Amino acid sequence: MTLLELSVDYRASAAALRERTALLEQQLEQSRDEAERLMLTDRIRTLGIMWRETRDLAVLCEHYYDRGYRRNARYTL
Repeated sequence: MTLLELSVDYRASAAALRERTALLEQQLEQSRDEAERLMLTDRIRTLGIMWRETRDLAVLCEHYYDRGYRRNARYTL
């Protein structure tokens, strides 16, 4: 499997994370229980971090072999 092919999987995972985040945000708007709201807020924050990292890795894999592509400093050695 090439990095370009792997980037497709990362994109799909990022989309799934984004969809789940949207569902949890809807639940948060409807929730009246404070404990549940705190749990949902924490989960949304965690999924947001996972989504950003997955999206960044998708971009990195898509352009890894492109000459002159400026890589994200977080993921370089």
